[in-house]
Amino acid sequence: MLNLHRLAALPRDARDTLFLLLVIAWVVLPQTANLPLWCSALTGAILLWRAWAAVGARSLPGTWWLLGLLALTLAATLFTHRTLLGRDAGVTLIVVLLALKTLELRARRDAFVIFFLGFFTMLTNFFFSQSLLTAAAMLIALLGLLTALVNAHLVVGRPPLTEALKTAGWMALLGAPIMAVLFVLFPRMAPLWGIPSDAMTGRSGLSSTMQVGNIARLVLDSSIALRVKFSGPPPPQSSLYFRGPVLSDFDGREWRPLAPRPGRRVSLGGEMTVAGSAVNYQVTLEPNNRPWIFVIDAAPRAPALPGFEMRLTPDFQWQANRPVTDVVRYTAASYLDYTLGPTSASGSARIALQDYVTLPPGFNPRTLQLALDMRREPRLATASAQTLVDEVLQRLRNGGYRYTLAPGVSGEHTADEFWFDAKEGFCEHIASAFVILMRGLDVPARIITGYQGGEVNNVDGFWVVRQSDAHAWAEVWIAGQGWVRVDPTAAIAPSRIGEFQRLQAPRGAIAGALVEISPDLAEKLRQGWEALNNSWNQWVLNYTQSKQLDLLKNLGFESPSWEDLSYVLIGIVVVASLAGAAWTLWERSQHDPWLRLLASVQRRLRASGVAVSAQAPPRELARALQATFGASDPTRTAALCNWLLQLEQLRYAPRTDSPNATLEALRRQWRQLPWPRLPEPDTPR
Repeated sequence: MLNLHRLAALPRDARDTLFLLLVIAWVVLPQTANLPLWCSALTGAILLWRAWAAVGARSLPGTWWLLGLLALTLAATLFTHRTLLGRDAGVTLIVVLLALKTLELRARRDAFVIFFLGFFTMLTNFFFSQSLLTAAAMLIALLGLLTALVNAHLVVGRPPLTEALKTAGWMALLGAPIMAVLFVLFPRMAPLWGIPSDAMTGRSGLSSTMQVGNIARLVLDSSIALRVKFSGPPPPQSSLYFRGPVLSDFDGREWRPLAPRPGRRVSLGGEMTVAGSAVNYQVTLEPNNRPWIFVIDAAPRAPALPGFEMRLTPDFQWQANRPVTDVVRYTAASYLDYTLGPTSASGSARIALQDYVTLPPGFNPRTLQLALDMRREPRLATASAQTLVDEVLQRLRNGGYRYTLAPGVSGEHTADEFWFDAKEGFCEHIASAFVILMRGLDVPARIITGYQGGEVNNVDGFWVVRQSDAHAWAEVWIAGQGWVRVDPTAAIAPSRIGEFQRLQAPRGAIAGALVEISPDLAEKLRQGWEALNNSWNQWVLNYTQSKQLDLLKNLGFESPSWEDLSYVLIGIVVVASLAGAAWTLWERSQHDPWLRLLASVQRRLRASGVAVSAQAPPRELARALQATFGASDPTRTAALCNWLLQLEQLRYAPRTDSPNATLEALRRQWRQLPWPRLPEPDTPR
């Protein structure tokens, strides 16, 4: 094991190499979650190999080794990604090439190549994540690379790394104001470059299909799905239903959206009518690689999301024209009092409603028998859809059913198992069994997935909706009312809706211990961290062109444009340049004026061919002047030598009784003194 004493005794080249390898490892470390396993393993092995060679002063591998590793990398990348182009394949190659380049680290030129490759690899981290943690990690990486770069330029010897780190820190600190100004004022526009499209790696969240049990797995994910900021008082938690995919087609195991096929209308659409006052809010949506734009039911107008086009599906779900692959922010207005779809089953509506009572043959026979038995009861034989809904909800309340995160493995007949065997389930178990039974009762019904509820962050006032808030509920069609939301989970576990208590996934050892010690402290720490991340999202990741123009409005521009933004940026650059020039002049004025006058004399002597050192005092300059010009021009030389002796006396033995013994007087004399001349050579006849 390499101890500290041995590390301190290493030659400078070995010590600098180890530090550079450590910085490279830090740059690559955040990428390991996005890189193939072989890439991370190969990169780590190469870095350890290079460190072993540096510590033992061993020779580096030859060209054939490097070519073989390069060929292996290309083949493995092509096998893994099926291409050598694109984001994922490109980052894989860059990481391995950076590691391979360390095996050629023999001279300063090689180190410079590694520095620039390291800076580029550092930027590739932002291809996958722009989170606050990633930015903090890359800031440390930047300081490390700058430290290594500064250290490579230091004088020969063993300068401490702290000296290079101090210089790198000052460089970063001095560059921070420039970075901030460019971030705030540089015109925001569409990217001028791109990389070949890569399918974004899967992210946790809702799916476009639902099998019984898949939403239950989301409760294990406490990551944030979206944040909401209400313009006024927020609605009750029981009303916070963020609408997502609408699932109406069931094949016995899986629910899907209705797909177009001959003889089928895609969905039962119609008018959306709203009443009452609107709830205005702003949503910050985390990337999910889906086009879904989550809003509270019901939003008749398209959410305002710059750069995206919106469409309202026949199922009343808002979707964007492309997947959401970055953090986005949009405003919306929803109405809690609304009517969806047609209110009467006449004409085409009656035909379309048949899609919502269809069930696959051969599945859930006991549930269908239950529906038949209910219809045979005299009081329910001709009952309305609303009465049947109430009857089923009453059965859920009083039938011994239980809301649980772990209901066990579902078999072929999921609804039968819920109604008659297990009598427990998560929200999608309950919603699926409810919709199947309602369809068995010949009541049109469908499943809605999305998010329900949320919790307010007391630090910044945002409502936080997590993946663990994923929920499934039902909509039934009732004559005179259209599509009506029914949440059967609320009949079993009212605490899940409203002032709810979430089923919690098991915590890790550290988080669990912290909660046991101080639940309030753990909650405050979590809310503080999430508020900090939210501020990062709001003010950095979502700093858009509209925000820039709003800034100009605050500065007094009535209708700001990109040209105004450019003028402001140019003005700041000019002012900063003038301020820098003024600082330079002021700094020069703070230098010793006696030394500046002596330096001007030295420059004049050197220009005349007199060799003098920068440390020569006036008396030594006088001797050099006498030796060069004394014989050819004694009068002028004597006057100049006398002036130099007065300059020396002013510095080391000033006289207050002489009016000419001042620096300003000597400066005036210096301008008036004639310079001695060398004799002109004889001109041949």
